[in-house]
Formats: sequence, C-alpha cells, structure tokens
Amino acid sequence: MSRIGKLPVAVPAGVKVTVNGTCVLVEGPKGKLTQDCSELVTVEVKDNEVVVSPKANANKGEAKAANAAQGLYRQLINNMVIGVSAGYTKVLMINGVGYRAEVQGKMIVMNLGYSSDFVAVIPEGLTVTVEGQNKMTIAGIDKQLVGEFAAEIRKLRKPEPYKGKGIKYETETIRRKVGKSGVK
Repeated sequence: MSRIGKLPVAVPAGVKVTVNGTCVLVEGPKGKLTQDCSELVTVEVKDNEVVVSPKANANKGEAKAANAAQGLYRQLINNMVIGVSAGYTKVLMINGVGYRAEVQGKMIVMNLGYSSDFVAVIPEGLTVTVEGQNKMTIAGIDKQLVGEFAAEIRKLRKPEPYKGKGIKYETETIRRKVGKSGVK
C-alpha cells in the first residue's frame, strides 16, 4: 500500500463529498470540483472521512500501478477538499525598474521591460489582485490551475541572478552573483 494513500482524507464541516462510480464530487463554501478516478482504486466515504484503497483482485503488475494510483488519487481528493474549504493562493513579486502589472477586467496587463506589454487572460475560476504595482496574488479553488497560471506568469520574465529583476514567487530566494567587477 502507498504510505500517503492509506491515510484517510478528513472532511471538514460544510464540505460534502459524493462518489458516483469512478467520479468524485466535492462541494464546499467556495465552490465545487470533480475528479475522475482510475479503475485501479476504490473511493469510499465513511464518517466524515474519504478512504482510497487499491483494487484487491489485481495481479502483480497491476498491484504496483494500483498502489501508485492510490497515493495519487488520495492526494488529489485532499487537494479538492482543501480547495473548496480554504482555497489556494500564490503570490508573485515583480522586481525591476519600470516593471509593473495591473488588472483590467478579465486581463492582466504587464510591463516587463520589453518593447510591448504582455496581456494575459485570467482563466475562469481564478481571481487575480495586484497590490501596488509589484505584488500579484493569484487565488482559486483548484490547486493545479492556480499553480499552472502562476508558473505561466513567472515564465514571462524569470528572475535573473545579477540584479534580481524579473517575476518571482514571494517565498522564492534568488541566489545572486557578483558579476564581472568581482573577479580579479
């Protein structure tokens, strides 16, 4: 059995989990999410807990895949429960002279030192707020969607090691280099 997969997922008050065959539906105060599960695992709801277990009748080759799928789907269901109850946020910091971002309706307009501005469309289900001009907060209930959109924004201008200019996560530390004048 998977070490992560054998742990039950605790369901907080206000969150409802229903299983229809291989489809898991999680509803909470922030919204609802669905996940299709593999045929290699069974998902059961028992006393405010969700238990994911591998299929018992799998042969040796399928047993290893079933154990891996157990850990995967347990974590995906846990992420859905946390998302509909608390939500997920990623904070990006924009560093550089003249670098800025602003939200205009369902789009983000960013000036990142290039000759033209970048315009990114905010995906459905996400909210983006910009504090000042250099701190961008991306929030939503789907962990994968929040992380993927934050990575796409960061990829537009990765932080460089000499002056630290670019877009970085708030918790990320950039290892700085000395440059040419420091070598003799």
